[in-house]
Amino acid sequence: MRREISAEFRRRVAERAYHVCEYCLVHEDDAYHGCEVDHIISLKHAGLTVPENLAYACFHCNRHKGADVGSRSRTGTFVRLFNPRTDRWLDHFLLHQGRIEGSSEIGVVTARTLDFNHIERVTLRKLLAETARYPTIEALARMRE
Repeated sequence: MRREISAEFRRRVAERAYHVCEYCLVHEDDAYHGCEVDHIISLKHAGLTVPENLAYACFHCNRHKGADVGSRSRTGTFVRLFNPRTDRWLDHFLLHQGRIEGSSEIGVVTARTLDFNHIERVTLRKLLAETARYPTIEALARMRE
């Protein structure tokens, strides 16, 4: 089990994600702090540093997610977060005027936990959309996988 993530491993994770955040779909070139490798199931929760447990995440998504693996839904039940390795983005989210809305319980919990719709993040996505930078071709590909 690897704990450290080598530069080569980071490169492979970024390429698999087409260099976009696998949660909010912002391209790393447009993310103020870039993107980083995220453990979908954190090391704290016995997640492994293996390709199946790694995602490419922008600074904001990764910091809001932290070690979380899920959260309580509106009904009070525990719901896991979106998993870019096993879930299809379009099955859980809708993109509307810069906002990312959950279309499933997983999507709703993930959008809230990762703070997708903070006013500054929505404003950035709207500005990027006006310049044809969001969603990028790469992000559209990730949405459909």
